[in-house]
Amino acid sequence: MVSSRGVRHDSMRARNLAVVLATIHRSGPHTRAALAESTGLTKTTVSSLVADLLEAGVVTESGTVRGGERGRPGVAVSLSGHRVAALGLEINIDYLAACVVDVTRDVRLRRVRPADNRNSDPARILAELRDLVKEVTAEAEAGGLRVIGAALAVPGTVEGGVLRSAPHLGWRDVRVEDLVDLPFVVDNEANLAALGELWFGSREPDFLYVSGEIGIGAGLVVEGMVFRGTFGLAGELGHVVVVPDGPTCRCGGRGCLEVYAGQDALLGDVASVGELVARLESGDGRAREACDRAGHALGVALTSAVHLLDPGRIVLGGVYAPLFRWLERPVTEGMRARLGQMRGTPPALVVSGTGGDAAVLGAAGSIIQKILAEPAQMLGL
Repeated sequence: MVSSRGVRHDSMRARNLAVVLATIHRSGPHTRAALAESTGLTKTTVSSLVADLLEAGVVTESGTVRGGERGRPGVAVSLSGHRVAALGLEINIDYLAACVVDVTRDVRLRRVRPADNRNSDPARILAELRDLVKEVTAEAEAGGLRVIGAALAVPGTVEGGVLRSAPHLGWRDVRVEDLVDLPFVVDNEANLAALGELWFGSREPDFLYVSGEIGIGAGLVVEGMVFRGTFGLAGELGHVVVVPDGPTCRCGGRGCLEVYAGQDALLGDVASVGELVARLESGDGRAREACDRAGHALGVALTSAVHLLDPGRIVLGGVYAPLFRWLERPVTEGMRARLGQMRGTPPALVVSGTGGDAAVLGAAGSIIQKILAEPAQMLGL
């Protein structure tokens, strides 16, 4: 049945802008003629859309490539990273971070401020983050970039722009959606870290990402999308019980993975992850035992995840990335011993390609994805 409702011209134009930009992003430089052939749009329409994208600064024309009309060389249209960028932000338990990423996903700026955010005053921390935003956006603009959107990664559960619960921060029901005067979203740190790994790290479409910080989160990426669960709580790996009668966790439960394999458990009386790595490299027995204990507990928790989710790859990120050499064996052995005959070989265990930067990169990357998917809205075209 043919719809009796017409399609608004501006809606069709917005859709066509997205189609053209997505084609350039997905397949690389195209001539205008090749874009018309790939998208099924007329050459006149493509030329008009490309002109708008050129004006907005998200594409550029340069050089010549084969593929013009009747085989003649044509001017190549490609993504441009010179003018439009996104801002990624992160509030973690022991630092604030910001990065600016351009449309081609090149990281143009990155800033980290160490901080003790445990049981902190949300107003104070958000004020410090605003100061960081001003500093970074001013530097980006001085370099010719226009920051048109921002996303914030937080170590807790998020609903409608409200951070509902972040036990390590001591925050409940904190509204953060008005943090910046830009199109803005806020999301769980582990979910954005998984997307950061997808877009900036391994670039594999299917994996389970484990974010090792003071808290432990996980993000399941399936066919390039994060699985969030019904209430957005999927991936709370840190609160999987590994010892039923173990010590009390900050969440109120007992024997959670976080108690055994979180950053605090790994460090003990060691001052930093860097110092722990140095001790491991020098053959320190206590440091090795700490990694063995954490790896064993992580293997127990991941066994349940493997049985339930059947991931092909498990990516260890956050503080687990620099410790991967010493965690790989106990984690793999722990999974192998528990998976039994039904599964047999554990999934591939790999180190993150983004390390501790995954969440803030994923935050910026989520805005870049929005620009590519909705250029008319995001760029004001």
